[in-house]
Amino acid sequence: MQFLQLIFVCGVMAGIYLHIPFCRKVCSYCDFYKSTMISMIPDFQRAIFIELEDRKAYLKNETIDTIYFGGGTPSLLPTFQVNRIIKHIKDLYLLGDNCEITLEANPDDLSREYLLELAQTSVNRLSIGVQSLNDRDLQLLNRRHNASQALASIEHAREAGFKNISIDLIYGIPGMTVEDWQRNLETIPDVEHISAYHLTVEPGTALFRKVTGGLLSIASDDESSAMFFMLRQFGAEKNLVHYEISNLAREGFFSRHNTAYWQRKKYLGAGPSAHSYDLASRQWNIRDVRKYTEAISSGGCYFEREDLDKKDHFNEYLMVSLRTIWGVDEKTLLDAFGEVNYAHFRRKAAPFFNTGHLVQEGSVFRMTANGWLISDHILSRLII
Repeated sequence: MQFLQLIFVCGVMAGIYLHIPFCRKVCSYCDFYKSTMISMIPDFQRAIFIELEDRKAYLKNETIDTIYFGGGTPSLLPTFQVNRIIKHIKDLYLLGDNCEITLEANPDDLSREYLLELAQTSVNRLSIGVQSLNDRDLQLLNRRHNASQALASIEHAREAGFKNISIDLIYGIPGMTVEDWQRNLETIPDVEHISAYHLTVEPGTALFRKVTGGLLSIASDDESSAMFFMLRQFGAEKNLVHYEISNLAREGFFSRHNTAYWQRKKYLGAGPSAHSYDLASRQWNIRDVRKYTEAISSGGCYFEREDLDKKDHFNEYLMVSLRTIWGVDEKTLLDAFGEVNYAHFRRKAAPFFNTGHLVQEGSVFRMTANGWLISDHILSRLII
């Protein structure tokens, strides 16, 4: 497996992702695994403790650089439960001195009291699901909060002492105009990090049924493109680096956890539907909180596994690296994947160099901003 060693030269730090699937209500656009069975939280916590112990050897004693509470709605957990999970991880794994610990949160959960308590835990980064600062958008997305609550949550987080705040935003929402998006951007308080996603209408969601039923219409390509470049302009004015298709941050505040995904470092995912990666294979847990807890409590199997071959690694390297400003390294393509795969890349990429969607700078191939706009199309041509 020499080619693995050539790809993963960026360090031995690893991450832990915790999928907290619980939600009080289901957003109309969300296709992540979630459950409204809040009463199952105690059983879930016992199960995730067992999984963290059961899979202690998965990361081969590598130092944990990041912990990420995702969901679902992790802010539904009382702070003492958040603290217990972190303590459990510290008891089992070696954490780095400056471990980044992120908790995703809904604005309406972030009362002053909750934030003050949370600040007493080891959580040092908040990711707040603002999504929009327009109440019409929030109602259409079936969010629990309003724009005033979103703004207040950021202010209260600052007052509680949080110095690393990220917010999620969505553009391309049905009915959103470019002027609406501009007002969203103008209203955002200063934060260290912004994750801004174009709305994807996922099959199986309530939003998908409304769009396919003709009740709502999605943004046009021209509107989507205009909103994307407005976001880039906003980032430049605020000294935010657009370091990945959907992520902007101040220098020193890039999401270390997500960056580790894009740089293909090891991570362990715990909880229902969570994915794990150990450089050689991928694993994913049962996508059902009840079946997950029952399987763990009975000693049964609660995940599936796929071993990755050289083609898988090549495709994944292209797909994740070209999403970022760091791009794809020519030497890695040659040394890790060989002349044949390198020639495939150059041949398939040639039309996009000609159109300016891809560029070569020294030994690095990158997508331009125009390339990011059609990244799915480009990547579908590049992979084997």
